Order: sequence, then C-alpha cells, then structure tokens
Amino acid sequence: MPAPATPSDRTRIAAMRLMAQHLGATRSASPVDAVRWMLAVQGQDLPGAKWSLGLRAHGSTEAAVDAALDAGAVVRSWPLRGTLHLVAAEDLAWLLALTGPRQISATAARRRALGITPPDLERADAAVRAALAGGRALPRDEVLAGIRAAGVATDGQRGYHLLLHLALAGTLVMGPTHGWGQTFALLDDWVRITPALNRDEALGRLALRYLQSHGPASDADVARWAGITLGEARQGRAICGAALATIQIGGTAYHLDPEVLERTAGGSRPAMTQVLLLPGFDEYLLGYGNRSAALAPEHANRVVPGGNGLFRPTIVVDGEVVGTWSRSNRARETHIILELFDPVGTVPLDGRANAARAFGSFLGQQARIASGGPAERNTTP
Repeated sequence: MPAPATPSDRTRIAAMRLMAQHLGATRSASPVDAVRWMLAVQGQDLPGAKWSLGLRAHGSTEAAVDAALDAGAVVRSWPLRGTLHLVAAEDLAWLLALTGPRQISATAARRRALGITPPDLERADAAVRAALAGGRALPRDEVLAGIRAAGVATDGQRGYHLLLHLALAGTLVMGPTHGWGQTFALLDDWVRITPALNRDEALGRLALRYLQSHGPASDADVARWAGITLGEARQGRAICGAALATIQIGGTAYHLDPEVLERTAGGSRPAMTQVLLLPGFDEYLLGYGNRSAALAPEHANRVVPGGNGLFRPTIVVDGEVVGTWSRSNRARETHIILELFDPVGTVPLDGRANAARAFGSFLGQQARIASGGPAERNTTP
C-alpha cells in the first residue's frame, strides 16, 4: 500500500483519524459506547486494551471498564485475524459468523501439526459445555483441566489452540474478570445473541462501522483489519453507499465518515497541542496496514523492535508518534518514563503533565512523569 505522498498528507490523515477514533475533542460517553463505536479494539494486552477504551470515553476509569467486562456488556474473544479483541456483546455473534469459518480454516494446519484431531475437538467441546453449564464461569486452568479429564491433552500449545477453536466456533467466550485475567463462559450464556445477519448485511455493517471509526482508510485496510478478502472488503464498502465519503490522497482512495471530512475541511489545527499516551496495541496504529501517517518509517523499529510484532506504548503529539513510554508502579503512584525519538524537545511540559494526569485518573491513583529520565533529558521547556 503506498504511503501518503507529502508531510501535509500525513498530517491531514492523522487529524481525521484522531477525530474518527474519538481521540480528539469527541469522546464516547462510556467504555461500552467506546468499544461499540470502534466495533473492535485489539485486546491481547488486557490492561492496554482497557486504557484504549479509557482514552476514548469521558471520565472513564479502569474500574468502569472492569465493570463492563464483569456485566458482559463488553466481551473479549478472537473475532478478527485470530487475535484477541474487545467488542460490545451484541456484536460478537455476527462477527464470528462472518469471520469464524475463515479463521478456523486458516488455523487447521496448525491444529494438525499439534496432533489435534476432529474427535479431540468434539470431546473438548463436550467437556467445556459440561463444565460451564448453568451459567458457570471458570478460570483458564480449570477449563483446561476439564478438557484433560475428557481424555484430550492440553500440553504445549494444544491448550491455546483448543480454546481458540472453541471460541471461533461460538462455544465459549472470555467472561468476568478473575485476578489479573478473565474466566471463560459459554457464549450462549454470557453474550446477548442478536438476530442473525446475512453475509451482505454483515459485510456492510463491518465496513461501515470500521470506516466510520477508523477512516480515512482504504479497502485494503478493511480487508487486513477484519481478516477478509479484498473483494469482500470492497463489496461491504459498496453496500454502504452514501453513508461514506471517498477522498483521494497520494494516489490512494480513502473512505470515511462524511461528518469527519466536513469537520476537518478547513485543515485547522487544534488551539492547544494534544499529547496522548497510547498503549502498545492501540487501534490508532494497529488499525491500518500502512501506519506512516502517524509513525515515520525511520522510527518504526523503535515502536516494534526488530519487527517482532510487539508494539511498545507510544507518545502521540497532534497525531504524530514522537516516542515511546513505559511505567513503573510505586506504592502510592505510577511513574511514567518517556523516551523521545528526537533529542530536541517535542512534548510540551503542560501536555505531558495533562497526559500523565489522565492516565492516573483512569487508574485511580497519582501518575506523573518521572524526573531525571529520558523525558527530562530529551524535552526542552
């Protein structure tokens, strides 16, 4: 996919994506509304996924996100690309119906390599249904113990791939929080099942909601994000019709919510510099195949060292990734350590302080930029 042609193109795309993703002046009313707007939020790192919702919802706290998970209003499963995501409960069933069969087919070779047979899957499914019947929710270890008791080995990666298959097949879903993780529950017990959609309806709904919340984005972005074919992405976007606008930037057709296009038509920048501390797998970067609108290619290795697929938390200033950050938990407060790409200051003191306060408010404790660290050395007042 070609990169945006000029710096002004990058700035324009970034500004529109901030607005679409509810990372600008617009915010969702609650964590449930935030995940519903985004359709799905990458969630393999659960604490980071919670903060992704906190950034997009007015006055949200980690406790509020946990409450939404414990109530079953927000659920965590593998609806896209074989990767954990948070979704609104009413969206999981139709997403799995659309994407699950393709993912099951894509993971079949790995199951065969692990020696997982169709009878193994049947026995695991029956064991899980028996263990979780009646609305029960159990930690991962207890679910796997039930599968082993049915005569199915769960050693090595077998346990993970058995659970993944059962989630893709619509048997189980991650349920209420338990310690630092989550339990598992039967999908039919834990998730509200909405009326089924035919394939065209599902493709249209997916394309519309992704492009409204992530646009400007291309058909290729839709396909990559959802794990569907490019033809299916184009079909879904075509179904949306006038509900989407299309613009050409750098030779690429981008689709987006017409309201976002209208509100950014003047190209005006915000009155105050906006500083965000994004978690490592936030949709602002992970939501696109080409991330150069926000992350300059020469800095990509600083965010994903060695291209290992593990994204570090990022510092974003007016839409541009300018560094990474980490946290150190203390008894009464959280220290935030900034590592900037540019040795010359790029993060205003008031902006970084505001970003730290927002993170602390979400956690329910004091948070501040650690003095004497990279932020102190690399930032000029």
